[in-house]
Amino acid sequence: MSETRQFESWAIVEVMGHRQFAGFVSEQAIGGASFVRVDVPEVKAYEETIPAFTKLLGSGSIYAISPCTEETARAFAAQSQQRSFAVYEAPRLPAATVPASESYEDTFGDEKDED
Repeated sequence: MSETRQFESWAIVEVMGHRQFAGFVSEQAIGGASFVRVDVPEVKAYEETIPAFTKLLGSGSIYAISPCTEETARAFAAQSQQRSFAVYEAPRLPAATVPASESYEDTFGDEKDED
């Protein structure tokens, strides 16, 4: 019987939306579903350090996986400057403010029993 070998290699992964991720590629299962895991390394690009991150991709969104050397994957990651999702999060809304003339109890009701 032949043994199924898990894929582990440095590679460039092309996905829907014409995006590309370069890093160490492996397989990962979560909740019974299989994903392609790309561990994108920390890179320095134009005097900026872009932190390392992990991207899990569904097989249906992948167009191509091109195995390459670690050196090539790191150079591609630096050139493409891909970033973690956290960078693209919507800005947080400021906390609701209560006018200085009002206290919490004035605004939301006194917590004492009103007998």
